[in-house]
Amino acid sequence: MKVNGIQGTDSTGTQAVAATTAQKEDFSSYLQTTASLDKIFEEAAQKYNVPKDLIKAIAKAESDFRPDATSKAGAQGIMQLMPATARELGVSDSYDPYQNIMGGTKYISQMLEKYGGDISLALAAYNAGSNNVAKYGGIPPFKETQNYVVKVTQYMNEGVAVPNASYAVSGASKGNVQAATVEEATESYYQSILEQLFSYEDYLKFIDLYTKIQESQQEKEKEEAQKQEEQSDSYRAYQDFSYSPVAMNLLGGII
Repeated sequence: MKVNGIQGTDSTGTQAVAATTAQKEDFSSYLQTTASLDKIFEEAAQKYNVPKDLIKAIAKAESDFRPDATSKAGAQGIMQLMPATARELGVSDSYDPYQNIMGGTKYISQMLEKYGGDISLALAAYNAGSNNVAKYGGIPPFKETQNYVVKVTQYMNEGVAVPNASYAVSGASKGNVQAATVEEATESYYQSILEQLFSYEDYLKFIDLYTKIQESQQEKEKEEAQKQEEQSDSYRAYQDFSYSPVAMNLLGGII
């Protein structure tokens, strides 16, 4: 079985991570709302042009839709993303249902693109890694992986009922893999203001001036430290001279 028309990929077949924030969004866009689990699957399917039933089938097989699921190997969340894979996909919190589903859907879309829409090979890569698919020239001879491909395909063909649950979704994270925090929104807002006030040339001038000031300050501190050290050496020499018997005898003879 194949899926055609996977979109949003570059020349290497890898999809770019969406930007976290948009410059012209106001703070109201970062307020949290809720979305049903089914709605999140629908949005993920539309965003990455992957069959919704396929995503739900993977989630059913991977975690039975449990957001807090963690495997013995360390895979996390509904779509069971490994931490390293999650980071590559731009997922900052694998236990966040929205981010996790978006990340997992993004990943399966990449596998579908890689294998020309072949769902069986994409599922095998999702379970065992694309390196093993390449190594064995198809679905690896692992019982777990072979059963996984059969199970997910069966779920997809028969249809999967999604639990009636809703989860918090940040307005800034809707349509993006990585959810934005309030701190990130604030930083983006002030960055936008600065970009309106200062040009890149102004920024370079500021950096140059700041560097010179820092160097001047460091040089001044170095001179002060050297001066104090010289004064300390002179004082020690005076003390040594003052309490020297020879020096005292000479001074007494002069007087």
